[in-house]
Amino acid sequence: MKITDEIFQVGGGRLTSYEDAAIYLISFNGHAAIVDAGCGDSQDKLLKNIRSCGVKPDQIEYLFITHCHYDHTGGAKALKDKLQCRIISHELDAPFLEQGDNRVTAASWYDSVIQSFTVDRKLSGAREKIDLGGRIIEAVHTPGHSPGSVVYLTESDGFRVVFAQDVHGPLDPSLLSDKADYRRSLELLLSLEADILCEGHFGVYRGKDEVKDFIESYI
Repeated sequence: MKITDEIFQVGGGRLTSYEDAAIYLISFNGHAAIVDAGCGDSQDKLLKNIRSCGVKPDQIEYLFITHCHYDHTGGAKALKDKLQCRIISHELDAPFLEQGDNRVTAASWYDSVIQSFTVDRKLSGAREKIDLGGRIIEAVHTPGHSPGSVVYLTESDGFRVVFAQDVHGPLDPSLLSDKADYRRSLELLLSLEADILCEGHFGVYRGKDEVKDFIESYI
């Protein structure tokens, strides 16, 4: 699904498997990145969808992880092995991925086991910049749903685009969720004033008013 001339949804729902959270593709000047990896059971479909957007798998340099949960990360190890891409995650979620923690990653919710993998770059600051093809993608720490939840902000076709998976939660003790952090993160997300919000399970929201209304509905 085309979102801008440079950004596409390539996974989640009917695009790969319904248990997958949304997977997004960013392609800047022949340099590409994926936001999240789904559960990993439909990677042939995912790679086909990426090719259909005019991007070759070997152009993918990064896999951006928004948070550690299985429907976003279950396919990460296999994608890293196939694509030789670098995985980026916040340092507060990285240990659960590197240790294969089935409880905190919620793999057990899916009656599955997460394959552990190495996080190549661990984000640590409140905001960090990542270069992709000479363009900037900003990682913004938004804890609450998980300790190391991150949103990724960039510009494309003149729009401010934010990849904010799981704005809706849920919050659960087994996921180490924190309600106060979650509320503060939603307020921070509002302050980014995005034109387009790419969410994990509820689709793509366009226009500042629509984005604002969606975020505010969870405060």
